[in-house]
Amino acid sequence: MDRPLRIAILGSTGSIGQQTLDVVRRYPQQLSVVALAAHQNESLLLEQVRAFRPRVACLTGRREWNVTYQGTRFLWGAEALTEVVTLPEVDIVVAAMSGNDGFRPLIEAIRAGKQIALANKESLVMAGTLVTQEADRAGCSLRPVDSEHSAIWQCLQGEERDAIASLSLTASGGPFRTWSTMELAMATPEQALRHPTWSMGQKITIDSATLINKGLEIIEAHWLFRIPYSQIHVLIHPQSVVHSFVQFRDGSLKAQLGTPDMRLPIAYALSWPERWDMVAPPVDLVQVQALSFSAPDEDRFPLLRLARAAGEWGGTAPTVLCAADEVAVQAFLGGRLSWWQLHEVVEKVVMRLGTREAPSLEDILEADRASRSYASELVEHFSRHAVR
Repeated sequence: MDRPLRIAILGSTGSIGQQTLDVVRRYPQQLSVVALAAHQNESLLLEQVRAFRPRVACLTGRREWNVTYQGTRFLWGAEALTEVVTLPEVDIVVAAMSGNDGFRPLIEAIRAGKQIALANKESLVMAGTLVTQEADRAGCSLRPVDSEHSAIWQCLQGEERDAIASLSLTASGGPFRTWSTMELAMATPEQALRHPTWSMGQKITIDSATLINKGLEIIEAHWLFRIPYSQIHVLIHPQSVVHSFVQFRDGSLKAQLGTPDMRLPIAYALSWPERWDMVAPPVDLVQVQALSFSAPDEDRFPLLRLARAAGEWGGTAPTVLCAADEVAVQAFLGGRLSWWQLHEVVEKVVMRLGTREAPSLEDILEADRASRSYASELVEHFSRHAVR
């Protein structure tokens, strides 16, 4: 490309958004920021505006936003995200807003023919059929930013899809990998946020501790690579060096290895089909010495099993799962739920509401709303009956 790739970042003040901007700083000749959008971190967003001078900046958590900066137009409210992602100047949208906040703008960006660097797994989990159909219709690529899906994507370059035997997603196991069921009952938010290898936002860090994040990644992999659930596996890999691998029908195995640095999959999603120099430090295998793998314990981490089941059930089940988990995680972080109550809320909501088949966009949004409402009721019940 003769000119820089022009990007819009949804969720620019979050972990992925900030690391995307780190990549932009490293490659100013290849990348140009056209638009930035955040939910409520006004001070950091304004710092980013001053540093990158985008044409548009949006704060979705505000009903109005009275600021000025030369060369930047300021928007507010979630509705303004449609304008952000459909700007003619934008080539690719980095979809990094967590939860369902990023769902509508993702659909609008796809319909506008933008390429997508996808870091919002919830959108694909909630509505995989709709998202992939829209992407196929618009001819846009969904470039995975999750390290595991980026690894699989890299392993599949130049390969025929019918040669795939299985996909394996790796997981560090989180901070509670070796904890017993009784120890987990006493787990605190502070302990759950101490991820052993990755630096991420609070929501995804808690999801990694429960392993539901890996279940969501199973659903995401199903839609990204059009692979049956029976051919998608999870392995615990504490070193977080092998980010995932592909088994082929002839018995060959391809893996992608790298340091646990999210800037690598971010840069690959933006640079593909090229690779840029030294995005992250190379792996020193002599220093690593050993790479170990084991099967996940779904008795201690039952949300992994529930997430896979929700994906196989289809319909609104994955939407309900995502919505319930978002409410339960926030309640756990706020001290309103214990570790096992978090799990109980998610399971109860999925079992009660995850039943509608072949959902439309309206069905998905209604399932999301109803699930959040019921999950909030359960949180309130547990809070009222907590032992003080």
